[in-house]
Amino acid sequence: MLEADFIIVGAGSSGCVLADKLSANGKHSVLVLEAGGTDLRFWVQVPLGYGKTFYDKAINWAYLTEPDPGLNGQQDYWPRGKILGGSSSINAMVYIRGNEQDFKGWEKAAGKGWSWREVRRLYEELESGPLKITNPSHDLHPLCTAYLEAAQQAGIPFNEDFNGQTQEGVGHYRTTIHGRRRLSAARAFLRPAMKRPNLRVVTNALATGLEFNGKRVTGVNFTQNGKPMQARARHEVILSAGSVNTPQLLMLSGIGPAKHLKSVGIDVKLDNKHVGQNLEDHLGVNYIYRAKVPSLNNELRPWWGKLLVGLRYVLFGKGPLASSLNQGGGFVRTDKKRKSPNIQLYMQAISTLKPKAGERPLLTPDEFPGFALGLSSCRTESRGFIELRDANPQTPPRIVGNAYSTKNDIAEVLAGVKLIRKIAAQPALKNVIAEELRPGPQVKSDAALIDDLRTRSGTVYHPACTARMGKSKADSVVNPRLQVHGLKGLRIADASVFPNNITGNTNGPCMMLGARAAEIILEDYAENKSS
Repeated sequence: MLEADFIIVGAGSSGCVLADKLSANGKHSVLVLEAGGTDLRFWVQVPLGYGKTFYDKAINWAYLTEPDPGLNGQQDYWPRGKILGGSSSINAMVYIRGNEQDFKGWEKAAGKGWSWREVRRLYEELESGPLKITNPSHDLHPLCTAYLEAAQQAGIPFNEDFNGQTQEGVGHYRTTIHGRRRLSAARAFLRPAMKRPNLRVVTNALATGLEFNGKRVTGVNFTQNGKPMQARARHEVILSAGSVNTPQLLMLSGIGPAKHLKSVGIDVKLDNKHVGQNLEDHLGVNYIYRAKVPSLNNELRPWWGKLLVGLRYVLFGKGPLASSLNQGGGFVRTDKKRKSPNIQLYMQAISTLKPKAGERPLLTPDEFPGFALGLSSCRTESRGFIELRDANPQTPPRIVGNAYSTKNDIAEVLAGVKLIRKIAAQPALKNVIAEELRPGPQVKSDAALIDDLRTRSGTVYHPACTARMGKSKADSVVNPRLQVHGLKGLRIADASVFPNNITGNTNGPCMMLGARAAEIILEDYAENKSS
């Protein structure tokens, strides 16, 4: 049996920061259990390598949702990191703090400890430490520059930094890239901390259930390479397994909606109807254009182009391989009465019109020059849920997205795609566009545009809120100190506890949450409190 003061389940964006902060003072022993393996893989470290890891089941949970009426009956594909660093090791590396209005929602749900002022302090501390954020403005593709100019011609102001005083506008995205390599949460926080004698990381360790002594959680059961094992926590277990795996593990352990748990043969330890519910996500769609001028397709498609791109990366750490494809984008309001943006924009100087099944061909794009203008919804009203299929920990959970299930969600994205076409019609882009390939100029009416949205939309990989935080068990799973209502010795620190989703990419907020969780836990134990 393994033993530590604190056991962290999951070495993702939140878990890596949490492990670093909890072990830093040397007073507490920390054990991290990660279902995946090492992040020391070539295509994980190469920034543009996320095209290779997108479907790689060796490092990716590769979930499929249930067929969704909101997506015209299609299943949506959900890549989630199963590796040190979690999804920060396979994502597109865009770094966004979120909007002040997001955290007003958090403060309303969970108090002043989660206010914009508090979380901004945490962001600033992380960014001044191990988390190096890259500003790619010096190396923008000419098509990205044209996009930013066209957006301004369409009336959207330029924004130098989406993490600055205001989020609204168009500009270039900051990324979690440092030098020539991806700066995942594992590389920034966990690997330096692993040199400490009081931190142990166990990989290929699939958590299968929690151990209890009455209403106190005392440890974690897990399998390592198929062998049953157990770890005991002297103080607490903290779940940082993410918005899918955290509610799954809670329910496998008997914590969740009693009726559902009984239906799959699990004894109920704690009835809480909110576990796995309230699922929020961001949905997106791309409009794809053939260009009159070269795009990244011209560099990445031919064999000689691949050779030159590879040499540039190896010799100088520069070029497409050293970057995220999401160079440009922004945040806009489709209704000026809104207090904050509800649509996020993306521009990629590449097109992948004809991917093979199971492939995201970022390194083998279309044979013609092309690019994509995309968007995602930020403030969705639609709510999905996650539940168990059976009591087997190795069975993927049932994910029900309920995409575009409200009229308002459809109306906002419809306004968003009309904005994309407005931007594309401005002189700066119109002069370089040969034709719109998807959905094509024949798709004009609102009904046709909506049908296209339902056919071609999908997640942009930001699920949250499935074990949300609040002041009462009546409307949440954890309290403002991240403790599971009704239990001792168990906390949650990952995107599942978000009271509401973030306007933008969730990697930054997850790392911030890991830092805040460590502060709270260290405060509690400095005061000799039992939890």
